[in-house]
Amino acid sequence: MKELVIISGKGGTGKTSIAASFATLAQRKLLVDCDVDAADLHLILKPQVKENNEFWSGQSAFIDNEKCVQCGLCEKVCRFNAITNNYVVDPISCEGCGLCARVCPVDAITMKDNMPGHWFVSETRYGTLVHAKLGIAEDNSGKLVTLIRTRAKAIAQEQNLDYIISDGPPGTSCPVIASLSGADVALLVTEPTLSGIHDLERVASVCQHFGIPALVCINKYDINEQNTAKIEGYCNSNSVNIVAKIPFDTSMIQALEHEMPVVEFSNSTATQHIRTLWQNIVQALDDTRTEKQS
Repeated sequence: MKELVIISGKGGTGKTSIAASFATLAQRKLLVDCDVDAADLHLILKPQVKENNEFWSGQSAFIDNEKCVQCGLCEKVCRFNAITNNYVVDPISCEGCGLCARVCPVDAITMKDNMPGHWFVSETRYGTLVHAKLGIAEDNSGKLVTLIRTRAKAIAQEQNLDYIISDGPPGTSCPVIASLSGADVALLVTEPTLSGIHDLERVASVCQHFGIPALVCINKYDINEQNTAKIEGYCNSNSVNIVAKIPFDTSMIQALEHEMPVVEFSNSTATQHIRTLWQNIVQALDDTRTEKQS
């Protein structure tokens, strides 16, 4: 069983569109949406939820007004301005550090466990999807990513599947690191814009730091071929393999409007390139398997 994680240094590069297309092309696979802060793979795959699980993580302060003597000490020591003048805790501002509970002279403050989101095991017409939904302004997205990846691996082993395909979050923060940990190959989807180039370099350095083999797909490469050349120069200088250059194709937008993977929506130019891309990914995963065996 091999795991592919699809990530991007920034949002809007077409990462989820490519992940949804891989869901169609791959055989004997399990799908994971690791972008728990803003999950959207389910909009295309239309899953039927089979398991709905609560995600408990972190704590928030709670003030018992019957015990509180309104001494103001908790409000004074709170570095996050989470305690209002009425001695009520703002759950969004509270970081759960617990200092207010420690200093309260009458033990009026307790720390209560949070339930910041839910995680799901669902079925789609492409196979099993493990995904999650984190509440607005909630923390511990990295912990939630680790939880759903662990569950996904257990299911894939039970079903003796060949691949786990994970749609990772954008950026380089904690959930990205949690998505990459232990993966076999990372596919970095970028676009030929200045921000795309900058963020590609950042996320490629994260993969290098954790020893994850990185492949690059340049989506919409023909909208600025000068920037595409800069990406190619960076990849050549850093021994990063470019496995696809997908031209701008309105069929990818139309497929999203119809809530379908583009490879199912039409046999467009983008579809043909994505099919070739998946073949290159399979070869790269096979190569990593051979290297580990040797």
